[in-house]
Amino acid sequence: MLKRCMGKGIQFFKADLVFTISLLLALLSMLFVPPNPGYLNYLDYSVLATLFCLMCVVAGFRKSGLLSWISRHVLRLARHARTVSLLFVLLCFFCAMLLTNDVCLTAFVPLTLVVLHGSSPLRIAWVVALETTAANLGSMLTPIGNPQNLYLYAHYQMEPAAFFSAVAPVCAVSFVILFGCVFLSGRGKPLEAPGEDAPLQKRRLGLHLVLFALCLLTVLRVLDYRVSFLLVLAALLVLDREILPAVDYRLLGTFAAFFILVGNLGSIGAVRSFLAELMQGRELLVSVLVSQVTSNVPAAIMLSGFTENGRALLLGTNIGGLGTLVASLASLISYRLYLGGEKARPGLYLGIFTALNVCLLLILTPFASAVCL
Repeated sequence: MLKRCMGKGIQFFKADLVFTISLLLALLSMLFVPPNPGYLNYLDYSVLATLFCLMCVVAGFRKSGLLSWISRHVLRLARHARTVSLLFVLLCFFCAMLLTNDVCLTAFVPLTLVVLHGSSPLRIAWVVALETTAANLGSMLTPIGNPQNLYLYAHYQMEPAAFFSAVAPVCAVSFVILFGCVFLSGRGKPLEAPGEDAPLQKRRLGLHLVLFALCLLTVLRVLDYRVSFLLVLAALLVLDREILPAVDYRLLGTFAAFFILVGNLGSIGAVRSFLAELMQGRELLVSVLVSQVTSNVPAAIMLSGFTENGRALLLGTNIGGLGTLVASLASLISYRLYLGGEKARPGLYLGIFTALNVCLLLILTPFASAVCL
């Protein structure tokens, strides 16, 4: 019995290394700053509550069949592999702005593998790499597109106009580059027409559209986060309880652990001074580099405690999602899904993904520095 419990515990922590590492770092920081009532002030309850609500809503959209419905209707417009590739890349780019990058990839990568099953391993790897990059870059345009945007938007109390003016130029250039990249491959042979639609659960979809509107009002600071949290939780408990287990509670735990880590580091005078000096005038570059190792969500939380330049940090952590496979959690999700395909070639995919991402990183970093700061 004990052995079985230990095995389950190990599996739980191995399933999400970012969560496990963040928890260990938070515990380590407690050796230098023992737990005290001040810890309660470390947590950003607005971010945690809003993130929880958004994850509930997005899980509801997925279970209602909305994403499959969208993709199947779009596929009726295409008959060749390159056209399908373009449509999937566009879907990932634009849907990520509202439904988050990881959710779009979770929905569209498996569909891509099914639709392109008759294509070559090279084309499949190329399209999935483009989809992953498109979701990461498209998600930067809105405060709810990815977790780091939601956090930084709330942490720095950004105005919507200031937020969009910072990221829109980079997002526009990214779109043009990705659009062009699709046409580097040949047209490909005709594909089979998509099958019948799975039924759309309209009642569930209607509920989650209403809850999504509450989330948007909270992000725009029209509705207090405590009100929206209670309304969403009450609605789900009464009307759609099975959504609650679908929430990524490890992501919430990762945020909480990094809040504690950053709070404790900020309480150590020497560390606070060193990190603040390191960040001064280098926010964009430092956040890009740190994201390559820690991924961009933890980088945003860690570095935000040591700079007031939220604009540069916003750009750095979004562009920093390019580069290595671990720079964005969404990229890891996409890679795991790709490996489930019968024509998966891990070495081929990693080579294509890394080359594409490094090239974009080298283009967008100096562009953002010159145009957006």
